[in-house]
Amino acid sequence: MKSSAARPLLTRLTTAAIVLPLVLTACGSDPDDQVGADGKVVITVAMDAGLEKAAIDAFTKRAEQFEAANTDVDVRTREYTWTAASFTAQLAGGTIPDVFTVPFTDGRGLIERKQIADVSEQVAKLPYASSLNPNVAKAGQAADGKQWAVPIAAYGQALHYNRTLFTQAGLDPDKPPTTWAEVRSAAKQITERTGQTGYAQMTSGNTGGWILTTLDYAFGGRIEKITGDQAEATVDTPEMTGVLDTLRAMRWEDNSMGANFLYDWAGINQDFAAGRIGMYVSGGGNYGNLVTQNGLKAEDYGVAALPLADKPDAGVLGGGTLAVVSPKIGERSKEAAVKWIDFYYMGKLTDQEAAVADAKTLAETNQPVGVPALPVVDRATYDKQQEWTRQYVNVPLDQMTPYTSKMFDQPLVTEPTRSTQDVYKILDQTVQTLLTDQAADVPALLAKADAEVQAQIGRG
Repeated sequence: MKSSAARPLLTRLTTAAIVLPLVLTACGSDPDDQVGADGKVVITVAMDAGLEKAAIDAFTKRAEQFEAANTDVDVRTREYTWTAASFTAQLAGGTIPDVFTVPFTDGRGLIERKQIADVSEQVAKLPYASSLNPNVAKAGQAADGKQWAVPIAAYGQALHYNRTLFTQAGLDPDKPPTTWAEVRSAAKQITERTGQTGYAQMTSGNTGGWILTTLDYAFGGRIEKITGDQAEATVDTPEMTGVLDTLRAMRWEDNSMGANFLYDWAGINQDFAAGRIGMYVSGGGNYGNLVTQNGLKAEDYGVAALPLADKPDAGVLGGGTLAVVSPKIGERSKEAAVKWIDFYYMGKLTDQEAAVADAKTLAETNQPVGVPALPVVDRATYDKQQEWTRQYVNVPLDQMTPYTSKMFDQPLVTEPTRSTQDVYKILDQTVQTLLTDQAADVPALLAKADAEVQAQIGRG
């Protein structure tokens, strides 16, 4: 694989391919297919931006294995990570790979606007097409039920914590908080005894709204109520008031939330991995990203089930990732793209040989194997996959027990479905104001946010 930080992040995975010119048409090929002089169809596939060398090597090895099994396909990589701020511009500018990933919340909108390819015919041929977890499969389905996008990962939110800071603060790292009162108490103790941030909160790039919604769900609230075609904002509620009151107390009374109140996902991961944050909320399977992109030390890591209020509607926000295909490629390229999705993302979940090959490759390049994740297929298939790869597991599963022992039992609640990212953007401002203005009035903040969300989802 050839790449350089100084060059555009589009690379070829085989040396032979480097000298082969590309043509957009070839005998018998679709005009939209990109075909090399050797007759191979060329597809670009997404690779997470910012990976360390070992992770890039692991990705490259898997791509080479795919090319060996599909000799008529030339795979190239392009660094890509979905962000709300850049995605629309990337999509409009045509700089997104042929195969890329998006969050569940974007699936239906992209399908309705035909901004991704209809690969339902190709997906239907996959051996596990009828065994996808229906609760996650619907995120990639059109209104008629056809599967335009493939769910490749699902998650429920969790409380991530630094075991080393817990120990230094005199807390038991094997007994993380199980209530929000305990979270507040632990955060205060971490700050007082270590000088580090006890609890940090994402607030920008729409992640502030994402996590604020997560806490609202955990307290028993909901952001919106959908009845038929009607959408009602439900931001200004006792549950969300409880969330903001808790955060305000931690920020202004306990001073346990540090000094950075503009964290996004990448920034908070970086500071957590560096040992500067005691606790934060994010997807339960985030360990892999923390290790491969941020150099997290395994011995520092702990993860626990998200604390839930003792209310009947309290639940864990759940979401996930869809693999999708660009609408700008031809039929032959679409066939190759779905084969790549099957091989790289899904094969390791549904096929023993593929699962073992993937785990072996990751283990050989010191990448995480065995990170807990909610299944995109049925529980039986998930359990089989875990057994197939058990010998290669290299993550500290014992340190994840406070999460894994409860992750299948906690009630999952899907993200808001109407104008999701726009709603999150509105709530970014709510939490930023709360954490930066000591005089901020919670009722006024919620009334303003509720009105703005209603205006947004009413249009949606």
